[in-house]
Amino acid sequence: MALNGKIAIVTGAVGGIGKAMTEMLLQNGAKVALLDVKETEGKNLMEALEKVYGRERTLFHICDVESEEQVKAAFQNTAETFGGIDILCNNAANGNETAWEKTVSTNLVGVIRGTYLALEHMSKLSGGRGGIIVNTSSMAGVSPVLSFPVYTATKHGVVGFTRAMAAASAASGYGIRVNVLCPGCVQTEIFSTIRTNLGPYSHLADETKQLLEKHGVLTTSEVADCLLELLTDETKNGEALLVLPQGRKYMTFPSFI
Repeated sequence: MALNGKIAIVTGAVGGIGKAMTEMLLQNGAKVALLDVKETEGKNLMEALEKVYGRERTLFHICDVESEEQVKAAFQNTAETFGGIDILCNNAANGNETAWEKTVSTNLVGVIRGTYLALEHMSKLSGGRGGIIVNTSSMAGVSPVLSFPVYTATKHGVVGFTRAMAAASAASGYGIRVNVLCPGCVQTEIFSTIRTNLGPYSHLADETKQLLEKHGVLTTSEVADCLLELLTDETKNGEALLVLPQGRKYMTFPSFI
């Protein structure tokens, strides 16, 4: 898919990976709706982006992915303002092992909710023009992180949901490719607050530190570059792309069907 003129939605768009994704999409000619719970930061970011990329190419919606009402309204307004939706990046995430129900609601339920609402606009079966959905998982989505069991569970869920949705889309004729990014440790807010988010697993902080030291830390722009690959390569559907400082690779999984 060529991105020029396409309409994209990015959740968790104000900082970290989401901000890098937004900038990459704009650099390649897309229009982008930024969804985030951080209202002041979101409006400031949109103003800054308008100065670089011009007006009428960005929207900001204050939106909590836990709220179906807010997500639905943001998608509808984006479609009405820009003339449809071609790309969805389900990126909003939470990494708190103490507030584990919120972690599940944001990381997994939020991805499912966003995908299903996007189908209403994007699926060729409902009058849409097709497109692509890219979900953000983590290396914790393909290999467990002992100090983040709930986070690990949600990110495994995102990988499984993505692969199943990709197969369902292909079989049903939705015209939508669905892929998942699995970055290693990235220099983001979640990364910088790891020790305070371990909750009942704070005694495993040293093991977590060793994991980070072993794999190194990615920049957000490195993750955004991998998003560009998944968006533009039309052969990619149902793929899980693992991204580490040492390189990237597409994961293979056993099949029992």
